[in-house]
Amino acid sequence: MSSTKNSKWIWYLFPSNIATQGLSTVIPLYVIFLGGNIGEIAIIVALQNGASALGSIFWGKVIDRFRIRRSVILLSFFVVMLCSLMMYFTNSINILYLISPILGFFLVGKNPVTQLLVMESIHKNQWHWLFARTSIIGTFGMLGAMIIGTIGSVYFDLRPYFLICAASCVATMGLSMTIKESQFHLEISSIAHSIYGLRYIISHFYLVFPRIPELYDYKHIITIFKGKVTDAIGIFYITNFLFYLGSNIYFTAFTPFLKNYGFSNSGVFLIYMIQTAVMISIFFTAPRFISKIGEERATSLSYAPRIAAVLIAGLFIPITISQVSFTVAIISASLMVIAFSIFSTASSVIFFKSIPQGFEGKYLGVNSSITTVGLFIGALSTGQLANSFGYTIAYVVASGILAASFALFRVYFRYRLSNKMA
Repeated sequence: MSSTKNSKWIWYLFPSNIATQGLSTVIPLYVIFLGGNIGEIAIIVALQNGASALGSIFWGKVIDRFRIRRSVILLSFFVVMLCSLMMYFTNSINILYLISPILGFFLVGKNPVTQLLVMESIHKNQWHWLFARTSIIGTFGMLGAMIIGTIGSVYFDLRPYFLICAASCVATMGLSMTIKESQFHLEISSIAHSIYGLRYIISHFYLVFPRIPELYDYKHIITIFKGKVTDAIGIFYITNFLFYLGSNIYFTAFTPFLKNYGFSNSGVFLIYMIQTAVMISIFFTAPRFISKIGEERATSLSYAPRIAAVLIAGLFIPITISQVSFTVAIISASLMVIAFSIFSTASSVIFFKSIPQGFEGKYLGVNSSITTVGLFIGALSTGQLANSFGYTIAYVVASGILAASFALFRVYFRYRLSNKMA
């Protein structure tokens, strides 16, 4: 099987990530431009996260039932293009409340398509190579979105950026025509059986439901709240919940936080551009770092830059000025992606090793639902915390939640180790 011939579809990831990352960055800025604040942004982000979770379930089922790939991409990015054009013409935050869940629902459609295309394009022993390539191309798309925003916002207001996102959707649809529907069929649940697929989806997409969880599937978490630990995986779930809860408080607040302290739109885009460049560089070094010191130690160490990033932003940006403040913001943003790259890669391997054979889909579905709740609550609580107590307190709370996640991870590892030795 020729890997080059069968993976031409991969280039649709570049413009699709320009649109995806571009919209996630410009929408909070646009809310502020229209006179909104952190409260409105928090609601919009929460609505988009919730709709993304529903979209993950829906598109996975559609792909499994009808065995389509290209049609999902075409439909998803046609709707995203329409949403981008609607935002270009609107002056109402209320309209953004309606558009954001639609965006969340349709943007997530490309995720299961990408995962299955990788696994259907080449032999299993080459999956890691193609998953890595999709990461590189997708991240360069994100970098492109930030470069366009940094330069464009110097000369124009935010509205034309939505036209760039719409044009990127058109390019995505054009390049997706290279996708050929497979002669054979893999179900979306198959991604849960590959360490390469699992590592990729946890690192990039958060929300994957190869199997929709039932109440019984949450027994490992429920028993913990009853004062009994039946399996260490329950502790891992709560650890992940707290990690994404604390992290999303940071990310939801970051753009309005920067604007509140006088950063220009171009300055915000530039910070995200540098952050993305750091993400690209750490992509090549994180796997070697993790293999050298081990997954458990790497995950533990990843909390330090994550918590430091939150505290640096919350405590030092408010008391610094001009170039110093900008430098502090870059340091904070860079530490966040360094920490996440290490955490997501190492913890996905730990998670994979913790799943009993044959239960991958169920465990991944529970993990995704727990992550969804963490992201949703994190976004909503950000507005309340920032409006009631200020950004600094919101970031101190976020750092405390991340510290609790770290403590639980250490408990999880000790519990798992003691059970192995028993």
